[in-house]
Amino acid sequence: MTSITKAACIGGGVIGGAWAARFLLGGIDVSMYDPHPEAKRIVGEVLANAERAYAMLTMAPLPRKGRLTFCNTVEEAVAGADWIQESVPERVDLKRNVITQIDAAADPKALIGSSTSGIMPTDLQRDMKHPERMFVAHPYNPVYLLPLAELVGGEKTSAETLELAKARLAPIGMKGVILKKEIEAFVGDRLLEAVWREGLWLIHDDICDTETLDDVIRYSFGMRWAQMGMFETYRIAGGEAGMRHFLAQFGPCLSWPWTKLTDVVDLDDALVDKIASQSDAQSGARGIRDLERIRDENLVGIMQALKGADGGKGWGSGKILADFEKHLWAQGGGSRQAPDVSAPLRLVDTKVSAAWVDYNGHMTEHRYLQVFGDTSDALLRLIGVDFAYVEAGHSYYTVETHIRHLGEAKLGQALYMTLQVLATDEKRIRYFTTIHDAATGEALATAEQLMLHVDSKAGKAVSAPKEVLAKLTPIAEAHAKLPEPEGVGRAVGQKR
Repeated sequence: MTSITKAACIGGGVIGGAWAARFLLGGIDVSMYDPHPEAKRIVGEVLANAERAYAMLTMAPLPRKGRLTFCNTVEEAVAGADWIQESVPERVDLKRNVITQIDAAADPKALIGSSTSGIMPTDLQRDMKHPERMFVAHPYNPVYLLPLAELVGGEKTSAETLELAKARLAPIGMKGVILKKEIEAFVGDRLLEAVWREGLWLIHDDICDTETLDDVIRYSFGMRWAQMGMFETYRIAGGEAGMRHFLAQFGPCLSWPWTKLTDVVDLDDALVDKIASQSDAQSGARGIRDLERIRDENLVGIMQALKGADGGKGWGSGKILADFEKHLWAQGGGSRQAPDVSAPLRLVDTKVSAAWVDYNGHMTEHRYLQVFGDTSDALLRLIGVDFAYVEAGHSYYTVETHIRHLGEAKLGQALYMTLQVLATDEKRIRYFTTIHDAATGEALATAEQLMLHVDSKAGKAVSAPKEVLAKLTPIAEAHAKLPEPEGVGRAVGQKR
C-alpha cells in the first residue's frame, strides 16, 4: 500500500505537532503520545495555524480531517499505525530508547521515521529487532506547509523502505528525497549550518546586525533559492556557457580567505546577549504565534505564485502543490451524487485569506476573478471536464466575463459561491455566478460569463462530446425554470 492509513506521532512539540497536522489535514487519523503536561495545548495551537494556512493554500477539496487521539503510552499510540514518526528531543540515548520501544510494540511492517536534525540513523537503529524499516524523515518547519522530507537510511535500512516512504509521503503533498549515504546533519542542515556559522561571525565582528543580515538573505539570494535552489541559479549565472563557465569564472574565489567556515565562533554570554537583543528589536512586539502566522501567509503566497509558473505546470514547491491539488481533486473533486438542480448550484465555499487582501483589508479585484474561475472549474468537474479530460486535449475556455462589485469581501470573511446556468448549446455555456457572504447570504459580487468548448491542440471551438452534454443538459433545463438573476445582461455603467 502506497498511502498512509493511520499515523502515530511520538513527541508533540513544534515538529511533532506539525507532523500531526500534516497527517490530519491529509485525512489520516493520528495517535499522539507526549508526556509533556502542555502537549494538548501546544499541538492544538499548531493544528489551528495549519488549518488556517490550508484555507489560504488551496481550494481543492481536502479530505475529511483525521481524528487526533492522545494516548497514555507509546505502545497504545503505535497500535495499528503504518507510519510512526518519532519527534522527541535531540539526544541519541533518548531517541534510541524511544525508537527501540516503538519497534517492540509496532506492527513489524510499519514504517518508523525519525525527525532528527542530524543524528545518524545507524546509531538510532542499533537495538531494534526490525531495523530495516527505520529511517530518518527529516522535515522542515512548518511541516504542514514545507513539503520536503530528507529520507536517510542507516546500515540496516532496506532500500525498499525508503522508496515506500517516498511513495507514502506524496499523497499528503510532501516531497521525499532519498540521500545516497548517511551523514551527520544530512544535506539541508549541512548547508544551513555553514550559512549560520558565517552569519554568527558577521554579527560577532559587528559587520552588521541580525536585521541587516536577514535583509540580505530575503531580498536577494533567498528569493532565488525559493524557486531554483543553488546550482540551477548558478548555472544561469554562467550565461549561455552554463555551469562550466560559472565554475571557471568564480571557482578560484573558493581559495580566497573570505569565510570563516572552519573557525567556530565562541557563543559566550556577550554574543548571546547581542544576538538576542538584536533579534528582539527586529521582531518588535510580535509574539511567536504572530510570527508563525505571518510566515505561513508568506509561504502560501510564494507557493501559490510558483504553482502558476511554467505555463501552469508549477515550479519548485509550486509543482508539489499543483500535484497535491491534482491528487485532491482526483480523490474528492468529482461529484459522488446527482447535484440539486432546483436552485443555483452551491459549488465553492472559501474564506478570504491574508494573501487575497489589499492595504484596506479588502479582497483585491484579481482575487474576485480567481474565485469566479474556481467556481467555473467546479461546474466543469461536475459535468466531467476534469484533469484527465483536459490532458486529453479538450476543455472549456472563458471568452467573456462581466463582473459587478456589490459589496466588500474582507479579511477572514467566509464566502460561498452559487452558479446558475443561463443557456447552453453544443459549444457554449453561459452562466451567472454570485459570491455570497456566508453569514448573511448577501450578494457581494456577480459575474456573467461565457465559455466555449475547444480543441486545445487545434486551437478552435468544437462541439462537446455527448457524455459531457448529457451531464450539462439536465442542469441547464432545470435552471431555465428559475427566475433570471438580477443583473443578467447588464452593461458596464448601466443605471440600475
